[in-house]
Amino acid sequence: MELAWLAAGIGAGLVVIGAGLGIGKLSASAMEATGRQPEATGDVRTSMIISAALIEGVALFGLVICILLAIKS
Repeated sequence: MELAWLAAGIGAGLVVIGAGLGIGKLSASAMEATGRQPEATGDVRTSMIISAALIEGVALFGLVICILLAIKS
């Protein structure tokens, strides 16, 4: 039982690290695109927010799976 909680904690940590890296790379690319073409700021921002929401959705799904696996064990 204790190992299930440990595994869930490690899995949740990996999910959060992955989401953070993904959103960080997304934001860096969006800032670079805005710097190169300032007139497309609105389109870039909209695409960035939609992509960040999708990344957060996947991260939330991963966290829920980790919690469910820990509880079932």
